[in-house]
Amino acid sequence: MDLSRRHFLRGSSAVIALPALESLDWRKFAAAAPLDLPSKRMVFLSFGWGVTRDDWFPDKSDTGTGYVMPSGMKPLKRHKSDITVVQNLSNQFSSEAHWGSTFYLTGANRYAEPGKSFHNTISADQVAAEVLGSATRFTSIQLGCKEAENSGHGPGLSLAWNRQGKPVAGLDNPVVAYHKLFSDGQTPLAERQAMLQKQRSILDAVMEDAKDVGRGLGRNDAEKLGEYLQSVRDIETRISKEEQWLDVPKSRPATLPEEPQGEVAGYEEIKIMYDLMIAAMQVDATRVFTYRQPVESLLKSFGATITGHNMSHYTSGDRKTVSQTRDQKQSELLAYFIDRLKATQEADGSRLFDHVSLSYGSNINSIHYLTNCPTIISGGGAGIELGQHLVLGPNTPLANLWLSLLRGVGIDVATHGDSSGVIKELFG
Repeated sequence: MDLSRRHFLRGSSAVIALPALESLDWRKFAAAAPLDLPSKRMVFLSFGWGVTRDDWFPDKSDTGTGYVMPSGMKPLKRHKSDITVVQNLSNQFSSEAHWGSTFYLTGANRYAEPGKSFHNTISADQVAAEVLGSATRFTSIQLGCKEAENSGHGPGLSLAWNRQGKPVAGLDNPVVAYHKLFSDGQTPLAERQAMLQKQRSILDAVMEDAKDVGRGLGRNDAEKLGEYLQSVRDIETRISKEEQWLDVPKSRPATLPEEPQGEVAGYEEIKIMYDLMIAAMQVDATRVFTYRQPVESLLKSFGATITGHNMSHYTSGDRKTVSQTRDQKQSELLAYFIDRLKATQEADGSRLFDHVSLSYGSNINSIHYLTNCPTIISGGGAGIELGQHLVLGPNTPLANLWLSLLRGVGIDVATHGDSSGVIKELFG
């Protein structure tokens, strides 16, 4: 067996990709240029309904590296030196609070075409995908949710818009995303679901091949392969339980108890999506991701009984408490994702975190305010100076951020959307 050409594990009914392993001479056969390894990745994360203004944003007078993290960001404290918070970014053409994700990554003018009530342009992720996605199985991956919240378009769609200004379909649940990324496309979905429902892992079909590959690996690569296969199995296990209960009606007692306060679908869904992105980056399935995260189901997962819309119109009392808890839960999840990026090694021993450009935020500030979009930047992929709190000039185009990140990962683009230039403060 020629280990140097092995990039997949194969079985009778499944094929899954291998992570980048030095023992398999990955560098020699990687699609990217040998001098440009590990590859750059871009991840764009966004959520609806904004944040709690006085509990999420740092004080504007408290800039630089020594700023005090507000309560909504406290779960990110362990990563403070590896995130940068940016204030005063906005989309100048956005005028409707409930079209949040529509123009978030495009910075387009809805009325740019005379006689038409809607116009959009290419999103930053798709600009990146035209370059970074040329050598991967998937040019880009769009993750979404089943909720149509605060977006201007329905569930199943994403943050992504193509060069013609048309929406790009997204994968709106972890099951679909898992099979898209890791299952053999020739195996019918029903058969793959049946395998999971019978508590058989897709990995079982390729384990003999995995054992053969494992015999030719060095110690470090053997451990890395084991960790990767275990992470895939863990994701399958979590998805399996969800699938087994899809068609089972929920039993209701004669006296219905209060809604459980534990973390259920919404929180776990986001966590699984983060894990799927890590696994996809490990096998270089794609280098560009967008994820329009759910909020409604996240609220339900910690026991809230109000809608995302009502939560966003907080003043005080229960609505504000829910909004504050939402901020903290989202920060917990983002901290978890950064943990995973830091813990995952590239083939050369460096951290995946060091090669990822990660942005996180919302096109809406709070309630119906569209200026000062919540924005966090992390990862070393774009060369951003991390660990600081930046307050830019009022109404700095959000598209300036996308232009800065695109150029930071090496994509030669002159402008993007309504950009007026790169944000020089991001680069020290």
